[in-house]
Amino acid sequence: MAPEQPLLISSPRSSDQPYDFSTINITAPATEPPPTSSSSSSSLHNPNRLLPTTASQSKPHLPPLPRRYSSRRSFNSSQKLSELNESNARFIYINDPTRSNSPHQHPYNSIHTTKYSLLTFLPKNLFEQFHRIAYIYFFILICINQIPQLGVLSPAASILPLAFVLSVTALKDAYEDYRRRLSDRSENSRLASIFSPTSSSFEYKPWNQIRVGELVRVADGDPHIPCDLVLLCTSDPTGVAYVQTINLDGESNLKTRYAKQETLDKPPETLSGSVICCEKPNRNIYGFHANLNDSISLGPSNVVLRGCELKNTAWVVGVAVYTGKETKVMLNSSSAPSKRSRLEAHMNRETVLLAVGLFALCAITTVLGGAWLGRHKGELDVLPYYRKRDFSGKYVGKYEYYGIGWEIVFTFFMAVILFQVLIPIALYISMELVRLGQAFFMIQDDNMFDKERGKRFQCRALNINEDLGQIRYVFSDKTGTLTENKMDFRCASVGGRDYSGGAGAGEEEEGDGVSVIVEGKLCKPKMKVKTDPKLVDVLRNGKGTEEGDRAQKFFLALATCNTIVPIFAETSDPAEKLIDYQGESPDEQALLYAAAAYGFVLVERTSGHIVVDVSGQRQRCTIQ
Repeated sequence: MAPEQPLLISSPRSSDQPYDFSTINITAPATEPPPTSSSSSSSLHNPNRLLPTTASQSKPHLPPLPRRYSSRRSFNSSQKLSELNESNARFIYINDPTRSNSPHQHPYNSIHTTKYSLLTFLPKNLFEQFHRIAYIYFFILICINQIPQLGVLSPAASILPLAFVLSVTALKDAYEDYRRRLSDRSENSRLASIFSPTSSSFEYKPWNQIRVGELVRVADGDPHIPCDLVLLCTSDPTGVAYVQTINLDGESNLKTRYAKQETLDKPPETLSGSVICCEKPNRNIYGFHANLNDSISLGPSNVVLRGCELKNTAWVVGVAVYTGKETKVMLNSSSAPSKRSRLEAHMNRETVLLAVGLFALCAITTVLGGAWLGRHKGELDVLPYYRKRDFSGKYVGKYEYYGIGWEIVFTFFMAVILFQVLIPIALYISMELVRLGQAFFMIQDDNMFDKERGKRFQCRALNINEDLGQIRYVFSDKTGTLTENKMDFRCASVGGRDYSGGAGAGEEEEGDGVSVIVEGKLCKPKMKVKTDPKLVDVLRNGKGTEEGDRAQKFFLALATCNTIVPIFAETSDPAEKLIDYQGESPDEQALLYAAAAYGFVLVERTSGHIVVDVSGQRQRCTIQ
C-alpha cells in the first residue's frame, strides 16, 4: 500500500553533460534495410556506449548510478552454478558463434509452422480427413462396389463423389498451409542488426541466419525481438528496457527488463571471451537460470524473448542464447492442429447411429432373402435372376451361381450399397461448399472491419466456422479481457467526501485540459478526463485548509506512486506534443491521466527520480 504522503527529497539535478563515447557504425547489406524513424536513427549513433574511447579521449568522471530494483518475477540470486553442470547447461561464448555451436550444433534462427511438405501432404492430409467416420463408411462402400458380383454402380461412378469431397478439402488445407509458409518466409527474411567481429560494426543479416552467441541490436525502428536475448546494454544509462509481451502471454501492458551494470559500458570487443552458462531450452517463459562468467547471476528480468516488442526504449543490445525452434515461444507453440467443429463431432455420432440402423436393415433383408432362397430351392433352375442353368444355347450352360450361402452374403452387401442413401455423401459436399461461402461473407463483412488497424476479419480455420454460432458461455479470466484494458477515471472520494459531480450523464465537456512546457514545447496529456468542478475549486482555492491539503496529497500520490513512463509524441503542430503515459497497468494509466487533468502532470521518470509539474511548479521526487 502506498504511503499517505510521497517521499519528496529536494536533490540537485545531476549534470546533463553526455558521456564521451564513440559511435557505432552500422554497415548496410546489399539489400536495402528496413526504414527506421528519425528518432531511431539518432539513437543508433548518439548514446551508444559499446565501443571504447580512443586514447586521446579522457573518460569523464561517472556519477554513481541510482539504486535499481528488479522486476516482480525476479531471479533468486541464491541459485548458483551448483544447479547447472555440463549435463544440463549450455555454454554461450559471447561474440563467438563458432565456439558456442561446438561440439553441439544449435539450430539457426529459422522457424517453420507449416503442417505439410511435398512428400507428406497426401498421406498426412488423407489420414486427417479419414478421421471422419462417414468418409470411412463411403470408402468401404467403394471397395464393395468394385467386386463384380456386387457391383450395383459402375466403379468410376462410385469413386467420384468421395474423390470430389476429398479433393475440395485437400485444396482448402493446402491453401491454409501455403499461407503459413508465406508467413514463415516473411518472418525468416526480416533483417536484424548483428555485430561483426571482423569489421567491428553492426551489419544487417536475415533473421534465419542468426546463430547462438552473436550480438544482436534491436532498435525502435524495428522493435521485434528476433530470438531469445540476454540483455547486455540499453539506451537507458541504468540499463532499463521496456517490452510488450502480448504475443507471449496476451498482456498488453509493458514489462521492465534490465541489463547488468557489469556489462553496460563494455564495448563488444571486450565482451569476447565472456561465457554465459544457462539452462537448456525449456518452455517456461517466466523462468531463466543462468550466470555470466560464473559470478554474475542472470534471471528472467535480464532476458527478452522472441515475440516481444521493444517499447519506449531507443535500442538494446543482447546476446542470442536460444534461436529458432529452441526459443521459448516456439517450444510453447505446437504444430497446427486439425480442428473439428462441434457439428462435425455430432455428425460422427449420428453417422454411427445411422450405420447401426443400416446394418440392422440389411441384416433383415439378408435373413428374408435367405429364407426365400431356402423355400424356392428347387425352382432356382427356372426362376429369373436365379437360374442355375442356361438353356439359351445349343448346349445347356451354367450361370455364375455360388450356392445359397454365398448368395446370402452377396444379398447383404448389395443391400448395403442400395441403402447407402441413408448416409448421404451429398451432405458433406454441401457442407464444404457452405463453409467456403461462409468464410467469404465473413471476410467481406464491414461490421467486422477493424478501423484502428485497417484490417478485415481473417478466417484461418475453415473447419470450425459453424462454432461461432454455437457459443453459449464466455468465461473470462479477468476484467481486462472484456474491457480491452481501457480504463476511464470517473470520480474520486477524498477524505470521506464524494466528488462525483463531473461523472454524471456526460453533459460536461472535457475542455482543453491542462498543458505544461517541456523543452520549450507545449505538452498536453493524450487522453482527456472529465473533472469535478468542486474538486477543481478545492485544489485551486483551498490551499492551507484540511480539505485542500488532502486533495493535494491525493493527486500527488496518484502522480508519483506508479510505474508509468511518460512518452512525448509528435503532433501536426511542431510547437505541441502529446504526453502518452505507458506502463504495466492500465489502472495506473487511467489514474495518472486523471491526476494530469487536475494539474498534477508527470513529465519525467528515470530509475532514480520523478519530476511532476504541479500547477506550473516542478517537484522532483528522488526514488530511495
